[in-house]
Amino acid sequence: QVQLVESGGGLVQAGGSLTLSCGASDFTINLLGWYRQAPGKQRDLVASITRGGYANYYAESVKGRFTISRDNAKNTMTLQMNSLKPDDTAVYYCRGNSGSNSYWGQGTQVTVSS
Repeated sequence: QVQLVESGGGLVQAGGSLTLSCGASDFTINLLGWYRQAPGKQRDLVASITRGGYANYYAESVKGRFTISRDNAKNTMTLQMNSLKPDDTAVYYCRGNSGSNSYWGQGTQVTVSS
């Protein structure tokens, strides 16, 4: 069964940092990016990355603070989050695809206290 597994969430004070990781159980999966969903809000794209490792999108609200990267040898993807703000509080999801199939991780909670 294909799985995406996130890790690295937690509680951090404003101004702090967290690193999220996503691993895919199957090397046919192309890891696409990170999304987040705050309570009562829709799930939004935070950052995306090409198969070659080029970060081709950052949400305006995270530019200059978050960095997306990938390790194709391990089929993992990372989101380095610095200078965190309370508005970054959300469940973060990684997404990947394989052919026409789209896959989501189970989500990891990030809570930033003021």
